[in-house]
Amino acid sequence: MSDQDIERSVIDALAISGQQYEVLECDPDFADTAAFCERYGIAPEDSANAIIVVGKSEPRQYVCCVVLATTRLDVNGAVRRRLGVKKASFASADETRELTGMSIGGVTPVSLPPGVPVWVDARVLERERVVIGGGSRSMKILLPPSFFAALPNCEIVPDLATPATPAMPAPPP
Repeated sequence: MSDQDIERSVIDALAISGQQYEVLECDPDFADTAAFCERYGIAPEDSANAIIVVGKSEPRQYVCCVVLATTRLDVNGAVRRRLGVKKASFASADETRELTGMSIGGVTPVSLPPGVPVWVDARVLERERVVIGGGSRSMKILLPPSFFAALPNCEIVPDLATPATPAMPAPPP
């Protein structure tokens, strides 16, 4: 499926949801969260990342986790336990593309293949609005977090993520 086909399926799913949303065009070179926020003046706390995680047991289990850019997904704790597996990790870029048709930097919880659950960190619902991926690196979606309540196969999960700790400054030379 091409990026344009995925974008169209995302827009169609958003239109059917009845929720308000705004499509934001994005230079693909600035699709990664930090670069996007800086380039387009979006506060990181209003940016939500959709991350595909894979449970490493057979058969492999996938989940799309949505967390604020100011938090870190608790893959080895909350996600692993909820999946009921011994090991979980971020899906590789190739595995994400194969499963969803989407590239890292554009992954969205909208219009995922059937059977892929969406888990949203409860902190996302505390925001007035959030920007999520639009299915490609060229498109983002601005929407109210209430959208997730209408999203099929979606659960709100307390403490799916933890607050990101600021990077430690380099020691003086």
